[in-house]
Amino acid sequence: MIGTILNVAGILIGGIIGLSRRKPLPAASEAYFKVVLGAFTVFYGLRLTWQSISGSFGEILKQLLIVVIALALGKLVGHLLRLQRMSNRVGRWARDNLSSINGSDPERNSKGFKTCAALFCAAPLGILGAVQDGLTMSDYFYPLAIKGVMDGLATLSFVSLFGPGVLLAAVPVFALEGSVTLICSRALEPMLTLHNLVGSVNAVGGLLVFCVALVVLGLKRIELADYLPSLFVAPLLTFFLR
Repeated sequence: MIGTILNVAGILIGGIIGLSRRKPLPAASEAYFKVVLGAFTVFYGLRLTWQSISGSFGEILKQLLIVVIALALGKLVGHLLRLQRMSNRVGRWARDNLSSINGSDPERNSKGFKTCAALFCAAPLGILGAVQDGLTMSDYFYPLAIKGVMDGLATLSFVSLFGPGVLLAAVPVFALEGSVTLICSRALEPMLTLHNLVGSVNAVGGLLVFCVALVVLGLKRIELADYLPSLFVAPLLTFFLR
C-alpha cells in the first residue's frame, strides 16, 4: 500500500501548504509540474508494459495483439457500463460546487470534503494505480505517487476556497485505494501468478498509465474510465488464447 500512502500524503501536504501560504500556485509553476508529471507518467507507463512482455519475437507479437484486443473489448464494456459518463457526471457536479462556493458559506468545509473526495476517488488513475500496486511484487507505486502530486497541487488550490475540510478527503481516498490494493494483492495476485497471467494485466495497465500522460499534457482527450475493464479482459484473453 505504498502508493496509497503516498497519495494520501500528497493530499495532506498540499493542503497544509495551501493553508499556510494562502496564495495560488503561479501559472508558470503549474505548467512546469504538468510537464514533469507527464514525462514521469510516460516513462513509468511504458516501462511497466516493456517489463511485462517477454519471449521470442512471435510471442511478443502475440502478447501485443492480446493487449490491443483487450483494450478494444475493455473500452466496449466500459462504454456499455457508462463508466466515463459517471466520471464526467462527478466532474460536472464538482465544477458546480466550485462555481457556487463563497467565503461566507457556513457549509463550505463540508462541501469541500464532499467535492474533493468525489474528485480524488473518481479519478481513473486511482483505481488503475491501486490495481498495479497490488498486482506487482516490486510495489509498483509510481502511478499513485504521480496521482499524489496531482491531488496535492489540486488540494493546495482548493483549501483557499473550501477551508481545511478539504484535507479530510484523504480518508475516503485511503479507504478506496487501500481496499483495491489489498484485494488485488491478497486475492487476485496469487491466482493470476499461478496461471502466469499477471504480465497481461500489467502490460495493459502500463499502456493505460501512458494514456494518462497524454491527458495530463493536453495532447489527447481519452475516456480513461471506459478502458478500466481492459484490466480484467486481458488475463481472460490470455488464458483462453494460450
